[in-house]
Amino acid sequence: MRYLIGRYHEIALKGRNQWRFVDQLRHNLRALFGDVGLGNMRGEGPRVIVEIPDAVPDAVVIERAALLFGLQNFSLSYEVPLELEAIKREAIARAREHPARSFRVTTRRGDKRFAMNSMEIDREVGAAVQEALGYAVDLSNPELVISIEMLARGAFVSAGKIPGAGGLPAGVSGRAVALLSGGIDSPVAAYRMMRRGLKLDFVHFHAHPLVSAASRDKACELVSHLTRYQSASTLALVAFGNFQREIVAHSLRPLRVILYRRLMVRIACALAAKSRATALVTGESLGQVASQTLDNMAVIENSSTLPILRPLVGSDKNEIIAQARVLGTFETSIIPDEDCCTLFVPAHPETHARLDEVEAAEERLDIARMVFEAVGAAEIRRFVFPARAERPIKSAATEPPR
Repeated sequence: MRYLIGRYHEIALKGRNQWRFVDQLRHNLRALFGDVGLGNMRGEGPRVIVEIPDAVPDAVVIERAALLFGLQNFSLSYEVPLELEAIKREAIARAREHPARSFRVTTRRGDKRFAMNSMEIDREVGAAVQEALGYAVDLSNPELVISIEMLARGAFVSAGKIPGAGGLPAGVSGRAVALLSGGIDSPVAAYRMMRRGLKLDFVHFHAHPLVSAASRDKACELVSHLTRYQSASTLALVAFGNFQREIVAHSLRPLRVILYRRLMVRIACALAAKSRATALVTGESLGQVASQTLDNMAVIENSSTLPILRPLVGSDKNEIIAQARVLGTFETSIIPDEDCCTLFVPAHPETHARLDEVEAAEERLDIARMVFEAVGAAEIRRFVFPARAERPIKSAATEPPR
């Protein structure tokens, strides 16, 4: 029988409420393999052990398990009886599938009742593998590590451990709404917060039909990619161009970007209330653009009824780009588009906005109506992984915000 053995990352450090993190991880694991199903799942100390159906290829198991937040590493293991000869045969079989010039054997005894200790098992099994396959023993830097886990019901043998995604299971820390611009930063910010256990909904502000639909398409592609880490996502597409026109007609040029951002935050908060999200997530990095000076960020945050989480606030652009490349969102993010952030933007935006001036400018705008209309007209799209058909759903507000 083939098993996925996942070893906990931060979950292993949790105390009496560890069960909450383990339950969420198991729920996410079931969702991640929702199209193929999994066998029995159980916990053994700092690990989860899952039966893998024979029909699921190893490559699929490895690809998907690597997306699961909460695991430090994992392996595909095979169960044998707690008998030394059976363990030797399985170790040779696993090693034969992974040709290497050097190897080592590492044994962990979750059950101490076996007659031999870990070092004795390592020596016996290592000698059998070396004799059968001719691999050299290297305890410091081997090409192949054969892992043996001695548990109460049997021994689990695997060749190599695969790095996990780490962090905390998505959903265990609560729910938030991520403002997704379509650029490089916001997908990385979303990923970082999912890795800290947040379940995310997404909102993208676009200027279609005043400009092309390219930014909408990019947002959908980015959310589809990020959904692999949490199995299901919603994306609210908010047409923002006409609201920008209204702001332009009633405000001075330098403050327009701040007014745009404050309205976006209010709309995101209203959408968050619908999904019971309790925070917003942005890709802001201190000092990166005009709206992200400390003064401007403070004025923008003043418009929010929810905490704003900024996981990139201390990161520079090169660090963010490097993570976007690893994450796999960089190539999508750099596709040229025309989004609302480039529409009606003044040549010299205010970099040190004063709250009293901004609030005075907002008195000329019907903010409550604008929020109500934006939320009511938002197009809601749902994404799932493993992928199924995505369907657009219209979301209508039932009453104006108070």
